[in-house]
Amino acid sequence: MEGNDELQPSDELNEAELNETIERLCRSKAEEFHLIGYDQVSGADVWECVSDKYHKKGMPQLHVIVNDILSLKVTQFMNHITLNMYRGDMSKR
Repeated sequence: MEGNDELQPSDELNEAELNETIERLCRSKAEEFHLIGYDQVSGADVWECVSDKYHKKGMPQLHVIVNDILSLKVTQFMNHITLNMYRGDMSKR
């Protein structure tokens, strides 16, 4: 079938490649936040915010993760940070 966009077994990312891809996307989003003045944001902070909702539902498909990272807005990120500060979850900061 021509135009088949489904991943074949040989096309799938292994766990290390998947983790590297997600880390790279999170660093890219953190750099975007740096451009608008949020200099303290790291890729790990972005991943913590995005992955927070996955604890309840489990890890979604890759395209959902990519969309969640790339569509993350500063207001969503700051709401996450603020809520975690109130809960006391941000002890590392």
